[in-house]
Amino acid sequence: MDFEKFCRENCVERRGTGTLKWDSLQEIFGDADLLPLWVADMEIQSPAAVREALTKRVEHGVFGYGKVEDSYYDAFFAWQKKHHGMDLAKENVRFATGVVGSLYAAVRAYTKEDASVIICPPVYYPFYDAILNTGRKLVTCDLDNHEGHYSLDLEKFEKEIADNNVEMFILCSPHNPVCRVWTEEELDGMLDVCRRHGVLVVSDEIHQDFAYEENPFTSSAVVKGGKYRDMLIILNAGSKTFNLAGLIHSHVIIYDKKLMETYDAYIKSIGSPEVNLMGITGVEAAYRGGEEWFANVKALIRHNYDYMKQEFARELPKIVVTPLEGTYLSWIDLRGYMEGDKVAEFIQNKCRLACDVGEWFSFTGHGFVRINLATDTKNIKTAVERIITNIKAL
Repeated sequence: MDFEKFCRENCVERRGTGTLKWDSLQEIFGDADLLPLWVADMEIQSPAAVREALTKRVEHGVFGYGKVEDSYYDAFFAWQKKHHGMDLAKENVRFATGVVGSLYAAVRAYTKEDASVIICPPVYYPFYDAILNTGRKLVTCDLDNHEGHYSLDLEKFEKEIADNNVEMFILCSPHNPVCRVWTEEELDGMLDVCRRHGVLVVSDEIHQDFAYEENPFTSSAVVKGGKYRDMLIILNAGSKTFNLAGLIHSHVIIYDKKLMETYDAYIKSIGSPEVNLMGITGVEAAYRGGEEWFANVKALIRHNYDYMKQEFARELPKIVVTPLEGTYLSWIDLRGYMEGDKVAEFIQNKCRLACDVGEWFSFTGHGFVRINLATDTKNIKTAVERIITNIKAL
């Protein structure tokens, strides 16, 4: 694949287009003149099929209330079956405006205030918010870090659950930011612990499509033939896969009838949201016509990762780059060259990069940065060169 050609034809200028990633640098970082590699969206245009479908809808000119047609379900179910072995029916699916909002909804629907909810840091920071902002008790079980490869100690996990009377586990699968794609055996271990202690599991699977050949993704829904479906709320979307986050559309998947009744009752109590007309239009088109585009994007992400890893290995071998099993995010440990509490300032003020830093994902996460790989290769090259040059100048 000609990656330079792909970037020329598909990557676009986003600064000045009212986008969070590029146009909120002053508000978020206090500095507008940074290269943004933080928010998990792309500089890559969404698939042509999506843009064509949205253009057709715009040309129709009416933007009234929408409904989800059978054609949407057909496209979504076919994608899930083909890529993840998931069997779905309409009664298993509800629609929401995003995975983060659904995290809040799940916490509120299935637990009461002061209930204990467990997460495994370092982890996507809205997990903390969904627990703390709803008045629940935060319980953490840190992942073990083995020279950049992360794992969960099940004995420690079970002890935290038992000691804190945990009622809910929010699972990140694939795990953001540490790039893990949990094996079926690992998931079985986690879910079995939760089963034995009566813990409900909310599985954030938004990065499900970003798993690479040697590390295939397994949805919690298919572990051991669907053994745990009666204790699962699964959240996913086409937004990461096809770069559609701004269309505000996601899925809530619940197989168990009683769990679905509880979810529906909660949503009814707060006012059932309408579906996003442009969201269902764009996402259906993506599932139908975006597969080739997606394969090329995954190849570009892997290309960007390989470049970064190779350059750091040659120039700064004490940088630890976590293996890219899943997501399109690189998790990098700079503590081999500086104290952990110096890294955030170094990355922003010396390297002039806007990145998610380790302490956003863990109370003890100083020393790490998360770099978004789903961008033009020239941005990754710039970031790598700046990090190398400025570390060598220390």
